[in-house]
Amino acid sequence: MTSTGIRLHAPAPGWSVTADVVVVGSGVAGLTAALRCDAAGLRTVVVTKARLDDGSTRWAQGGIAAALGEGDTPEQHLDDTLVAGAGLCDEDAVRILVTEGPDAVRRLIETGAHFDESEEGDLELTREGGHHRRRIAHAGGDATGAEISRALVEAVRARGLRTVENALVLDLLTDAGGRTAGVTLHVMGEGQHDGVGAVHAPAVVLATGGMGQVFSATTNPSVSTGDGVALALRAGAEVSDLEFVQFHPTVLFLGADAEGQQPLVSEAVRGEGAHLVDGQGERFMLGQHELAELAPRDIVAKGITRRMQEQDAEHMYLDARHFGAHMWEHRFPTILAACRAHGIDPVTEPIPVAPAAHYASGGVRTDSRGRTTVPGLYACGEVACTGVHGANRLASNSLLEGLVYAERIAADIAAGHDENPPGEGPLDGNRPHARVPSPGSPGARPQRPDHPLLAAEARFAIQRIMTDGAGVLRSADSLESAADRLQQLHTDARDALDENGKTAEPGVDTWEATNLLCVARVLVAAARLREETRGCHWREDRGERDDDNWRRHIVVRLNPDRTLAVRTTDTADFPPTLPRARDRARTGGTPTPSPQEQ
Repeated sequence: MTSTGIRLHAPAPGWSVTADVVVVGSGVAGLTAALRCDAAGLRTVVVTKARLDDGSTRWAQGGIAAALGEGDTPEQHLDDTLVAGAGLCDEDAVRILVTEGPDAVRRLIETGAHFDESEEGDLELTREGGHHRRRIAHAGGDATGAEISRALVEAVRARGLRTVENALVLDLLTDAGGRTAGVTLHVMGEGQHDGVGAVHAPAVVLATGGMGQVFSATTNPSVSTGDGVALALRAGAEVSDLEFVQFHPTVLFLGADAEGQQPLVSEAVRGEGAHLVDGQGERFMLGQHELAELAPRDIVAKGITRRMQEQDAEHMYLDARHFGAHMWEHRFPTILAACRAHGIDPVTEPIPVAPAAHYASGGVRTDSRGRTTVPGLYACGEVACTGVHGANRLASNSLLEGLVYAERIAADIAAGHDENPPGEGPLDGNRPHARVPSPGSPGARPQRPDHPLLAAEARFAIQRIMTDGAGVLRSADSLESAADRLQQLHTDARDALDENGKTAEPGVDTWEATNLLCVARVLVAAARLREETRGCHWREDRGERDDDNWRRHIVVRLNPDRTLAVRTTDTADFPPTLPRARDRARTGGTPTPSPQEQ
């Protein structure tokens, strides 16, 4: 792995702290990793873009999937996950998820999370799309994410972990050997730290969540701007399967021009018996899949979109009037309140719904211990691509994946800390760190920024381009148009820099817009290359799944000249990350060459 040398244009750090581990993100993945690292005696710092409880986890409604019910088994959970992943799941990664998942959920309960229980005191489990059994544990009816977030935040505060809130991560720091040495970040507002600073640590865990804000309408919060994927790309890491963006089928329709975060209507509503109907009240999912409304999300999203096209309609309806007021108030109080806030009463009328961007199944490539292709850089949760989700995430596997793989990351970091492998230096915070020189000092980068920043308003242009060209329905023409328009934004920013050395002023809005353009370009490049329909990647012009040519992964990295290197793997096997020095020291092995780029 070779670093690109590309960094966001930003002031030099004016403050710094030192740790053994810095965790970027405060959802289920980030806080679990932080708690486990702290329990292992590692000095851990948590950096989060908003408040500790403001990430995507708290918005999760449906629940967390695990084989916890009578008669259910990890093998059955594995089968459902592989089917949903449409031939691109890494079976070993899924097996880790489903076998370690039940105990991980139990440890989450021990941490303080309270899940809904039956009168007998057993976990009350529900069912969602793609699952053949009731295996979704939920809390507060439809407030599972909020409860998990509450429990983890309380645990972090009780342990006194050092946290830096309202901080946008900028770039990875590396030492002379290319190994991770921390991150730079910008703290928004006053507090213990303010402005650009650095956290120096030999291990960095990316748990930054998704990139839903690359589209005009999404279920993701405003902070989900792909910062972790963009940072990893600039650091030289590889990303995989970014074309597989899951569009949640049932998002509350607020109008054709609605932008930003939209209210989610959980799949659990369908799991409890709600029906999808068109304007005439016809259940159009019957006959399209054996599970009808409970088919995997990509199939339901396609079914809704097809019927909208056939009827020239802007939305379909979710009918759960037969639930009655009591069930709505006790099982789905959050959704009921959101609907009523927008003038819709699901007790007495169907809910208008349409698909919206929801979850990135791809992300920064990792192995089974969460390690990326950059030594010392880990990733877990939605920012990562572990191989679990394949071409389409199975409902409620996301919280479980974040939980399981965060624990595995913490164990790997702790093992490295204890063993201190030859040639790598101790993971105790005392090894030399790569510090960013002040402007004008020896070794400082030129004053011209490495990466031109986009103006803040470019964010909305990117969202419109992506919604038009790379949304639920894609084609060669739509993707070519999107690629051309994104390239023009990239070229305009680069040319302005080359001509007069000027770029947009550094700031949260311009950094976010620049990150969004980075991930948008990668997503479109991968979607153009994959000339088939698979999972949540739907090509109108290539409507069939093509296992002979496309049952493989697409891997992208960023070149030092800011162009993209795109390649496919030779097989469907999830490609390994490059072996680390400590792995070679332990095993005496040699690096495995990556598949040839094409």
